[in-house]
This record gives sequence, C-alpha cells and structure tokens, in this order.
Amino acid sequence: MDSVATISRRGQHDLADRIRRWAGELGFQETGIADIDLSRAEARLAEWLENQFHGDMEYMSRHGAKRSRPDLLVPGTLRVISVRMDYLPEQQEQARELLDHPRKAYISRYALGRDYHKLLRGRLRRLAQRIQADIGPFGHRVLVDSAPVLEKPLAEKAGLGWIGKHTNLLNRRAGSWFFLGELYTDVELPVDRPEVSHCGSCRACIDVCPTGAIVAPYRLDARRCISYLTIERKGAIPLEFRNLIGNRIYGCDDCQLFCPWNKFAARTAEVDFAPRHNLDSIDLAELFRWDEETWNRKTEGSAIRRIGYEQWLRNIAVALGNAKPSEAVVAALHSRRDSASPIVREHVEWALQQHAQQQ
Repeated sequence: MDSVATISRRGQHDLADRIRRWAGELGFQETGIADIDLSRAEARLAEWLENQFHGDMEYMSRHGAKRSRPDLLVPGTLRVISVRMDYLPEQQEQARELLDHPRKAYISRYALGRDYHKLLRGRLRRLAQRIQADIGPFGHRVLVDSAPVLEKPLAEKAGLGWIGKHTNLLNRRAGSWFFLGELYTDVELPVDRPEVSHCGSCRACIDVCPTGAIVAPYRLDARRCISYLTIERKGAIPLEFRNLIGNRIYGCDDCQLFCPWNKFAARTAEVDFAPRHNLDSIDLAELFRWDEETWNRKTEGSAIRRIGYEQWLRNIAVALGNAKPSEAVVAALHSRRDSASPIVREHVEWALQQHAQQQ
C-alpha cells in the first residue's frame, strides 16, 4: 500500500467523522472502524474447520491465515472501515406467511433483487474516492465477499453489532437484515468500541432452525444449514434433509424471521433490492417451467445466478415434493422426468414418490 503522510490524532478523528458522513450519503446505514487483531476469531475459525462444519466449502480453509489476518491479505493494512446496508424489501410478516407455503417458493430475501456485491462494491469505491480527494493517495482495497475476509468479526469489532447465536451479525437498532462491506486501509484511524452480545438466554433461532443446523449457541454446522444445502452443496441433497427444506429453494431466513431483535429492522430504501420477476411470491410449478434461456434472462444481475440452472431445478424439485399435492404440481414434475441431468431426474423421482405416498 502507498500511504499518505501521517495524520495528527485530531486529524484522524475528524477524518473518521467525515468518512461516516460520506458513507451515510452513499446509502450505508452505519459505519465503524476496527483494528486488525482477529486472534479470537481465528481460534474459533480453526475449531469450526477442525469439526468439518464447513462441509464442501473448501475455500474456507484454502487461504491459510489471510482470512483472519488482514495485513497478510493486503500488506500494510492497519484499519478496516466496516459498513452495513439494509436490504429487507418487505414487511417480515409477508415473508413468514410464505414459509412452507403449499404451492409457492421461498427465496432468501437478500437474493430477490439485484446482486448486492456489485452495488456495495461500487459504493465503497466511491467512498474511497472521497477519502482520496480529501487526504490524497492512500493504500486501500474494497472487499465485498470477494476475498477471504472475516467480515462479521470485523463488523463486531467496529461496533456495528454482535454475532448472535445463529452466527449472523445483530444490531440493537436494526436487527440483522443488512449486508456488510469492508474497506481495508493503511490510514491509522481511531477504532470504535466493539459491541457486546445481547442475546441473553434467548434461543429462538436455535429452536426454529428447520434442520437443527445451530448445534449449540454460536456454533453452526453448515452441512445441515438449508442455505448451504441449496446454494453451496453440489450434487444430491441428502435424503434426511429434503422434507425439512420445505419450499425453500434458495437460502433460508428462518433464524432471522423469528429473532426478537428484528422487530427493529427497517425496510430498505434501495430500489435495486426490490424483488424482481415476482420472485417474492411465485408458484413453484411456474418456476419449474422456466427453460434455461428464461432462467438466464430472469436471473441476470442476481445472486441466484451463482448456483446454475441444474441446481436451481434440483432445489425446486425438492420443494415440489414437499408441496400440497395437485395436478399442476405432479404435471410439473413429470415434465422434467426425462431431464438430461441425472441430478434433476433423481430429485424429480423422489418428489413424485412423496406424492404417490399421499394417494
């Protein structure tokens, strides 16, 4: 990193205040600053990996200590500017009513609109430009899920919230429906006070998890998590989880939807996060009829694109197997019975068996 000249202590505080103001003007709801000591988080990560809780996400162990030591990933890093942006596009009651709906799909609310990676990355670049216009060239790197980063421990250290028992970040004034982004920098800035846990004796997230993925407070076995099963896992979904997945075809929000702190969550003002193509309330059978060209067109610029068309059909087949029996559901499944994909065929046959058993 190429840094500017040393800034006085008073100048550091003034700059930090300006950074918060600029970030707010760019649409971030909150900004905090953290140092780069993640030794406690590094130990927790090592234990999580040792327990194989990451499943097939081998990238979680691929980069050695770079994930937990920002100055190894980006040499010269002294501080991390952490930001959050609200994304909830609707009232939570609407989302809760959709869970395990007899014919409609549930898609994690973060994925209903435009892919957040590009939006947050662009805003953070503009923030960096404002800093540079103010102090001159400085060393920095914008990060939004684009490199090995422990974003939640960094946000916790920056005072943006605490890591709850479900391992998501919680904020006393905003719940957990927000994205995180980081700006690694070599500018020495005053750090914020880390947040402390306010979960208390609550175990709502643990009790509501459909697959029991939260195996203990603050311990998530990703191999059991519906978000992992529908997004990260390739190949067949284990039989023991298929009925438990219900109608969740991309991700899962249950632990957020039933968290008491989310009574403080606000709907987003970002137009780009608004649902596209009626994905917030669409029939499973209709989605299953999308051919690959339609899927490519309607998932353009969406986070959903990352799972690919085959995995998309696999997930919907499972949800159709859990749907209320009807002619439309069974017909949709039969239409894919001869799919070129062995994975899709396997899950279609399983789904048809579920309906045959109910006759």
